[in-house]
Amino acid sequence: MAPGPEIHIEDLPPELRAAPPAVQGEEDWESALRRWANGQLGRGESSLMDRATPQFERAMIDVALTHTGGRRQEAAKLLGLGRNTLTRKVKELGMESHVAAEAENDDLA
Repeated sequence: MAPGPEIHIEDLPPELRAAPPAVQGEEDWESALRRWANGQLGRGESSLMDRATPQFERAMIDVALTHTGGRRQEAAKLLGLGRNTLTRKVKELGMESHVAAEAENDDLA
């Protein structure tokens, strides 16, 4: 508890006094990816690109489609892809049912 009506940094518990986390940006996800890769290699895993690339693509496509309300043309543009390429990747990654459900939810709103 603070001794007076104002709360100062030194009144906070130690875990809250630590420096704030970095703003989420390029270095944050790159650092997380590096930690993941180091952990995988440390456990003797291999073929990391075969596992990481589809996961990365799924995440990017999901975020872009969510951001555009399921509109593939706009999502493709945000990702720097053509609409046909996005559609092919959605099929390859097995995301069709997810994308259809998202579009259906948008129609109901």
